[in-house]
Amino acid sequence: MRIARFSIDGNVAFGAVEGDKPDELVLDIIKGIPFTDFELSGTKVPLSKVRLLPPVLPNKVVAFGRNYAEHARELGNEVPDAPFAFFKPSTSVIGPGGAIQYPAFSEEVHHEAELAVVIGRLCREVPRERVKDVIFGYTCANDVTARDVQKREKQWARAKGFDTSCPLGPWVETGLDLETASDLTVQLTVNGEQRQLGRTSEMIHSIEDLIVNISEAMTLLPGDVILTGTPAGVGPLVVGDEVAVTIEGIGTLTNKVVKRG
Repeated sequence: MRIARFSIDGNVAFGAVEGDKPDELVLDIIKGIPFTDFELSGTKVPLSKVRLLPPVLPNKVVAFGRNYAEHARELGNEVPDAPFAFFKPSTSVIGPGGAIQYPAFSEEVHHEAELAVVIGRLCREVPRERVKDVIFGYTCANDVTARDVQKREKQWARAKGFDTSCPLGPWVETGLDLETASDLTVQLTVNGEQRQLGRTSEMIHSIEDLIVNISEAMTLLPGDVILTGTPAGVGPLVVGDEVAVTIEGIGTLTNKVVKRG
């Protein structure tokens, strides 16, 4: 099931996305929230009539860096022996169609296409064999990065956490099992030109590794997001660019870069 979060007539709701053709998709509005048992209302609205929002509002976004060997090497970094985590604040999250605002303090902003894992239940110290039980679903992410700031500042809070630096969407796909999610195509285009192409099977540390690692240290809450790293091919964005992340079996997340004003 594809679960979207949307706004219509000033109201915010979750809905199950139905249909296959992009111009014929409809939303069956969910009663309540999708992290508990829920029912479909039977009230349906065309996707074209709503504004898609970030599919979740995470308490925290835990991101893992240098989790694809070729990406680590393209930036001249060593491949880490253990998962390497950092945070993006909730204020960095935007949804499909939202504007990536180019920060005034950077002159080199890069795209980074990533598979995002959405946590479905409160959990801590998750054993490897239970990882599948705490995953709600998967969505597309773009770990937008002020690369010049990342290089000159030892701490990545500004480089990775500025407002609008974490596009998520277009919805959460709950129908993928862990084995399938571990071998999906990840692609990114800028203005229709392919920049990144990889597979989640190329991760150094698996989805299980990442969730076991971070849940050893902290409690994960429903709606929290885990970013799993980006394949090689990262590169610059400029004002006016349209950047699209497409992940096999999930969908396409599209955002435009604007001047921060």
